[in-house]
Amino acid sequence: MLQATLELLGEVGFEAMSIEAIATRAGVGKTTIYRRYSTKEELVADAIETIREEVVIPDTGSLWDDLDMLIENAAQITLTPLGRKAVGMIISSASSNSGFAQIYWTKYLQPRRDAFAIVIDRAKTRNEVPSGCDSGLVFDMMSGIMLYALIFEPTAESWSAYVRRSLQLIL
Repeated sequence: MLQATLELLGEVGFEAMSIEAIATRAGVGKTTIYRRYSTKEELVADAIETIREEVVIPDTGSLWDDLDMLIENAAQITLTPLGRKAVGMIISSASSNSGFAQIYWTKYLQPRRDAFAIVIDRAKTRNEVPSGCDSGLVFDMMSGIMLYALIFEPTAESWSAYVRRSLQLIL
């Protein structure tokens, strides 16, 4: 079911995709899907989660080494053809469907934001960032930079180097 959902998302997008089409593609009945998922948004969120990595909380002893690990992990996931397609679908779907946006926030973004806060809290303890550093805002800015650089690829440096340099300016 989840693979069929991902395939249809890539082919027709969230709005045009139906539970019936997913069931047909997966070779199951609609009732099988509705036994597990009460909405299309929940099914799509779980499908997207299958192509994402687990939350990683690096602890190298250095903020910049931790950030480099996070950036490289994001690059390995996002800079693939499937990753690019998934990001485009997520942004499109979340901007047009608040139910999907809320489920995606809860299942995917918030756990990663919380993990990122741990990285920043450790950096505060080591006096690598000011004690008032807002980890949520830094995460949001980093995410925005990553998305921007995914769409408008930097030409003078790699995606990872661009994201790191941007974070250096922020922090």
